[in-house]
Amino acid sequence: MAKKKGSEELPVSNTPLFAANEKIAPINVADEIRNSFLDYSMSVIISRALPDARDGLKPSQRRILYAMHELSLYPPKKHFKCAKIAGDTSGNYHPHGEAVIYPTLVNMAQPWSMRDTLIDGQGDFGSVEGDPPAAMRYTEA
Repeated sequence: MAKKKGSEELPVSNTPLFAANEKIAPINVADEIRNSFLDYSMSVIISRALPDARDGLKPSQRRILYAMHELSLYPPKKHFKCAKIAGDTSGNYHPHGEAVIYPTLVNMAQPWSMRDTLIDGQGDFGSVEGDPPAAMRYTEA
């Protein structure tokens, strides 16, 4: 009977994982996970959540402004739909979906949330009382 294709046995390596005189230190797994998670969470906070000291922008804000620059959206130009801006930002610079991009764009267009508004918004961008903004297909920036 013929052998089936792909049924060849793989060679087994007899090399040991550790050197003969190597000492392996036992660790407490719970402590290691706690320390590793703390290191990871601090790196995420520093790299994503805190504004950069040079310009005061978070990476997501910088991505949106750069996408608007690539679309040639400058003050004298006409406004574009926020869905287009969020989609371009998501497609080119932030591949995690546009659901997180639009709230950041809204925040930059609200005069009460930042000292200087970075985006000129047209439409319902929410209110100081906490009313939510309109969907991105109804707003322009």
